[in-house]
Amino acid sequence: MTVLDSRPELSGEPDHEPVSSADVLLAESGVPVGDLGRGRGPGWLDEWLAEHAADVVSWRRHIHANPELARREYGTTELVSRSLRSAGLKPWTLPGGTGLVCDVGSGSRCVALRADLDALPLTEASGLPFASTVDGVAHACGHDAHTTVLLATGLALATASELPGRVRLIFQPAEEVMPGGALDAIDAGVLDGVDRIFGLHCDPRLPVGTVGTRIGALTSAADLIELRLTSPGGHTSRPHLTADLVHALGTVITALPSVLSRRVDPRSGTVLVWGAVHAGEAANAVPQEGLLRGTLRTADHETWTMLEPLVESSVQALLAPTGAGHELHYQRGVPPVVSGRESTELLRAGVEAALGAEALVGTEQSSGGEDFGWYLEHVPGAFARLGVWPGEGPMRDLHQPTFQLDERALLTGIRVLTHTALAALS
Repeated sequence: MTVLDSRPELSGEPDHEPVSSADVLLAESGVPVGDLGRGRGPGWLDEWLAEHAADVVSWRRHIHANPELARREYGTTELVSRSLRSAGLKPWTLPGGTGLVCDVGSGSRCVALRADLDALPLTEASGLPFASTVDGVAHACGHDAHTTVLLATGLALATASELPGRVRLIFQPAEEVMPGGALDAIDAGVLDGVDRIFGLHCDPRLPVGTVGTRIGALTSAADLIELRLTSPGGHTSRPHLTADLVHALGTVITALPSVLSRRVDPRSGTVLVWGAVHAGEAANAVPQEGLLRGTLRTADHETWTMLEPLVESSVQALLAPTGAGHELHYQRGVPPVVSGRESTELLRAGVEAALGAEALVGTEQSSGGEDFGWYLEHVPGAFARLGVWPGEGPMRDLHQPTFQLDERALLTGIRVLTHTALAALS
């Protein structure tokens, strides 16, 4: 394979020449890229994929090898922008300097398609020949595939002689952090004039060639809780003369999840899990400071709106007898992704047209968070899971250093997004 010999963000002035297969990692010569929807049309899509399938794989491998963290996706943004401009399109970069938006087609009706650009702060252990070249940063959630699929969809749509309306491509930065880049994109006006929005996310539990859909909640709301406790400190032999900070931490750690389980409808799928706790060093000293962090998730939108005041009042009540001081930082993360019935039916029509009825499968609601939910607070839409498991071997989960995907999913994703956009506009 030939590796791209420069990265736009590392080589000084960015190269503004159009991106071609010579600019990126090249797929192995003579090895075809399997197109599971070949021949299903429209003709211009079949032709574009037949000509550019190897390029699609190359773009994905380049992005995978050169991951960038949230709000630092300069190289990825530039690659996407150059590729779109090479096709005569006019993308514009979001105010933060990363992420971009581009319309394809014309007309008053507009359907948006969204992908995310950022990688995760972890070290890749996939063993792939195009593994991350950046220490401690890796595309272990499939965002490299999401970006590639949307880029290719836009380039394919640009070859159509006529479209029944506009398709807006939203390449969003910073999905993996809270607050996420969806809020930045919305504030920048990416939804202005948009009638519906759709998105896909890689799912290593679904076989390649299948797409999981669900009417209603697909993911959960996810909020962050950070609690800082303070105490005068003291000797562990005299806890009555101070505020026993570690005991206070333990009280919140064990009692707050129990309180919430009795104050929230159990059918809402609400769960609080602590991920970090820090306090003290010496076994015989009561520490003066402590820190507790965790995530609070719920599958129900109405429940999500009431959790913050409930947590605040519960923490105050639990800590009052301990004498410890506290500072609670409650950060609302993302709402649930709730796919509308009509939008989901349009997406299903797109899947069936792209891959056949057998490609449609059901999918469960996840406790994971996804900031696509913010878009659905403003316009109707639907989200789906794109099968990336090759059908044999281990199912390497998202956010694992060993995560891999079957690259045939790139072409199925392009077909699904293209047909979904056409279904929603027709």
